[in-house]
Amino acid sequence: MKEIVSHSLTETESIAGLVAGKLSGGEVIAFTGGMGAGKTTFTNGIMNALGAENAVSSPTFTLMNEYDGRLKVYHFDMYRITSWEDLYSTGFFDYISGDGVLIIEWSENVESAIPNDAIRIDLSLGATENERIIRISGIDL
Repeated sequence: MKEIVSHSLTETESIAGLVAGKLSGGEVIAFTGGMGAGKTTFTNGIMNALGAENAVSSPTFTLMNEYDGRLKVYHFDMYRITSWEDLYSTGFFDYISGDGVLIIEWSENVESAIPNDAIRIDLSLGATENERIIRISGIDL
């Protein structure tokens, strides 16, 4: 596991760009971290690095947003998912074995459905307003 301290939103997005540079398609990125920890900011950094033209937004109310860039990305928010029935209703299992990249916020809510080889990214608040502690495993940076 690699631990990185980011001191700004721009730095967090740059770190995300490093992750994006390693993606080839088919990866699952499982985010954990509290509300406001930077999961959507990190996703925005990935999408910018992949050349997506539409702005990233948290899919809390839509459950899944789709983005096109160098790779197709499916961005899931599992915050409100509390059962297997809920998970099936998101269409998650239709995407898990495809060529696109799955980005899953609140992955701890669906832990048993996350593949063992997933890239795991945990974000937590740091000592200052914009500081974030980023822990990344499952990918070499």
